[in-house]
Amino acid sequence: MSPQTPRVRFAPSPTGYLHVGGARTALFNWLYARNTQGVLILRIEDTDVARSSDEMVKAILDGLAWLGITHDEGPFFQSSYRAEHVAKARAIEKAGRAYGCFCAPEALEQRKREAEARGLAWKYDRVCEGLSPSEADRRREAGEPGCLRFRVPEGVTKYPDLVHGETSFNNAEIEDLVLLRTDGTPTYNLSCVSDDIDMRVTHVIRGDDHISNTPKQILLYEALGATPPLFGHLPLILGDDKKRLSKRHGAVSVMEYEKAGYLPEALFNFLALLGWSPGNDREILTKPEMTAAFSFSGVGGKSAVFDHDKLTWMNAEYLKKKTGEELFGLVRESFSQAGLWQEAFDGGRRAWFVGLLELLKDRSRLVTEFARDARPFLTEEFDYDPAAASKHFSVAQAADRLLALSEELAKTEPFDQTTCETALRGLATRLGVKAGELIHPARVALTGRMVSPGIFAVMTTMGRDCVRARLNRAARFIGEQTT
Repeated sequence: MSPQTPRVRFAPSPTGYLHVGGARTALFNWLYARNTQGVLILRIEDTDVARSSDEMVKAILDGLAWLGITHDEGPFFQSSYRAEHVAKARAIEKAGRAYGCFCAPEALEQRKREAEARGLAWKYDRVCEGLSPSEADRRREAGEPGCLRFRVPEGVTKYPDLVHGETSFNNAEIEDLVLLRTDGTPTYNLSCVSDDIDMRVTHVIRGDDHISNTPKQILLYEALGATPPLFGHLPLILGDDKKRLSKRHGAVSVMEYEKAGYLPEALFNFLALLGWSPGNDREILTKPEMTAAFSFSGVGGKSAVFDHDKLTWMNAEYLKKKTGEELFGLVRESFSQAGLWQEAFDGGRRAWFVGLLELLKDRSRLVTEFARDARPFLTEEFDYDPAAASKHFSVAQAADRLLALSEELAKTEPFDQTTCETALRGLATRLGVKAGELIHPARVALTGRMVSPGIFAVMTTMGRDCVRARLNRAARFIGEQTT
C-alpha cells in the first residue's frame, strides 16, 4: 500500500448511541475514503470507563452496519493502547515540553474564582512550571497527587482546514493542557494524537465542535516529532429552531429511525447532503454517485439544518423505487405489530400481498405507514375518518347510491379495473349525477379515508365480495347516523 494512501478514522465514544451527528461524521469519512481509494479506520474511544459500555459499542456498530458504512480496519479500542499514550507523554516530558503539576483542585478553583472576581479570563497560571523533573519525580514517589501538563509554546498555531481554509490560534490563549491526570490516566487530546500517529492517520474529518482541540493536538504532534494530519471540520447540524441538534429535535439513536419506518439508504442520502452539495440540483443520489462526486470543495462552512419533512419526503422517494417483493420483508414487523400479518402471506396469498404493497407504495412515506394504509384491505376493524364521513356520507341519497353501486358491481364481469370503472360511470349516468358523487363516498366506504390509491385499483385488490360488504356496511352506518 502506498504511503500516500489516505487514511481516515471515525472515532466514536461508547458513552451513548450512534446519533445523527456522529453518523454524518462517519458518513463523510466513508465518502472521502471511498472517493480516494483510501482506508477508513474504526476506533472506539472507550477511555471514559465509567460511562462506556459494551451495549453502546454494539449500538454504534449496529447503526453503522444498518447505514452501510463499512470500515477497513478495526474496530480498535483506545483503552488497549494506554501504555503507548503514557509513553508518549513521558517522551514529551523528557524533551522538556511538559512538567509535573501538583496544584490541588481546590486551590485551582480558588485562583479561578479570584480571577473571575477581577473580571479576568483565567487559565492555568503555571505555578508548577518551575519544578525540575527530579523534584516532580520526588513528589510523585512520595505519593503526592499530581498531573502532567504540556507547556504550550509562544507563538501562533496555523493549519489549512479542509472546510474553513487557513485557520490560526494565538497560543497565548491556550491553557497548558493536562496530558496525564493525577491517577495516571491519559487525557483525550494525548490519546487521540497518540493513536492517530500510530494508526498513520492522514486526514482527520470531524465536527466543528472539535476545532478548539485542533491547535492543542497540532502542538502535541510537533512535540512528538510527527507530521500532523490534514484537518477538516464539518459544520454542526441544527434543529429547525437554528439551535444545535439535540434530543428535543428528535436527535435520537440512528436505529430509532429504522423503527420509525425510514430506509437506511434514504437516511444515508439525507445525511450526506447535510453540509455537502454534489454541485448540482440533484437530491436523490446512489452511493456510487455520492462517492464519485464527493470532495471538500462541496462542504460548506455554515451549519446545516436537519429538516425532518425533507427526510420523510426523501424516504418516500426511495420507497417508490422499491418493488413489492423488496417491500415484503421490510413491512413484515410493522404488520405483525399491528396484528395484520397472515401466515398465508408466506404462502398462497403472497402474490396478492405483494400486489397490495405495490398499490400502496406511491402514497406511503414510511415503512410503518403500509400497515396503516393496508388495514382496510385486511380487516373490518377500521374507522371512518370523521372529516371524510362528514363530507361524503352526509350527502342526500349517499346510502342509496352506495347500495346501488353494490348491486351494480355484483353483476360486473370480469371484476377488473376497466369493468368496475365502466359500471360506476354507467350507474352515475343513470342516476343523473357526476361520477365523483359515487367515487368519493365509495372511497370512504372502502378505505375510511378521503385519500387512497385509485378507487378502481382498490376495488380489484379488495375483491368483489369485500367491496360489496364495505359498501353495504357504509350504507348501514349512514342509516344509523340519520335515525
